[in-house]
Amino acid sequence: MATATIWCRSRRAGAVCTRPAGHAGLHNRVGTGRMWSTAQADGPRCAGSGMPGGAAPPLSDGFPHGRAVCPVCWDFVDLEDGTLARHDAFTGPSDEQDAVARAAWFNAHGWTDKTSTASD
Repeated sequence: MATATIWCRSRRAGAVCTRPAGHAGLHNRVGTGRMWSTAQADGPRCAGSGMPGGAAPPLSDGFPHGRAVCPVCWDFVDLEDGTLARHDAFTGPSDEQDAVARAAWFNAHGWTDKTSTASD
């Protein structure tokens, strides 16, 4: 099985850096010609924080364990009183297990179901 690449978490005006975490030099969004320094980067907090949300449909093993899919950054996020908890923008899985679980969920539910809830 291939190992998941942990990507840089920097963003600029919503564009995600497409270089591996810990890279040297400027952040870059491949294919766009956009480059930025860390000082020019967006804050880490996702703009989807605080948006209304509902639990995403679970896989048979329970993943994503009652969390919602953020429609801004595509991360699985805890819910607080029906809204997405404050969270940093997602740019890639944290480890191999997370990568496998996320892939299984998106393969089962697709990208267009990102805002669906278990009660839909």
